[in-house]
Amino acid sequence: MTRRARERALTLSLYAVFVVIVVVVALLADWEAITANFFLREGFTGTWRAMILVAAKNTILYTVVAFAGGFVLAMVLVLMKLAPVAPFRWLATGYIELFRGLPAIVVILFMGFGVPIAFGWRPPGGVVGAGLVALMMVAGAYMAETIRAGIEAVPKGQTEAARSLGMNGSWTMASIVMPQALRIVIPPLTNELVILLKDTSLLFVLGMAASQQELTVAARNLMSSGPSAGTATSLVFAALLYLAITLPLTQLVAWMERKQKRSR
Repeated sequence: MTRRARERALTLSLYAVFVVIVVVVALLADWEAITANFFLREGFTGTWRAMILVAAKNTILYTVVAFAGGFVLAMVLVLMKLAPVAPFRWLATGYIELFRGLPAIVVILFMGFGVPIAFGWRPPGGVVGAGLVALMMVAGAYMAETIRAGIEAVPKGQTEAARSLGMNGSWTMASIVMPQALRIVIPPLTNELVILLKDTSLLFVLGMAASQQELTVAARNLMSSGPSAGTATSLVFAALLYLAITLPLTQLVAWMERKQKRSR
């Protein structure tokens, strides 16, 4: 048997094993219990308004606000890290390392409870505002490193050519380097957007009013009250909504990465 034939036989064997596993699981599963606990019809038809028009909308809104704020913070940190003034670089580096090393939930708790206790000040927007500020702080640290890597990926010849034409450092960075760097980092920044969307589920630790709930909090509450109380249908509903939002974004990232590879 040739090597190609062996590889083909191995592939067919793996497919056969997969089919057997699927068939065995399908035959042994208690579909009635699965449907009653995870796919209760009333859990979808009776809660779609709260899950889609309130919870999903809030999740998307929180993600957009946190991403926009984190991006602005990241740009400031990158400029500080590239500044010729050493204390600015130290401050930016310390901030980035600190907030990349802390779990997001710790920062959320700190902003929601620690800062008000210590300083008697609460961010605008109550607990939701505090949680969003925390997500901005964490996302800004990660995005700053991503953008910095993008800037370093721009060929130095671009900068040298701009300087030879008489452009100063600031104008070169703004008009030549940064546009190319942002084009390079769009895929990883989109990945950061997906991560940030899932991190909005951590806001539950601060407590929320019904109109402020995001998908995870709404699903958890519907497990104890509502048409699907006592089942996990609301969690399945939330998971499907998360996938409906994140899968197009991840496919967009894959498409942009393929496009970048073709353009090189």
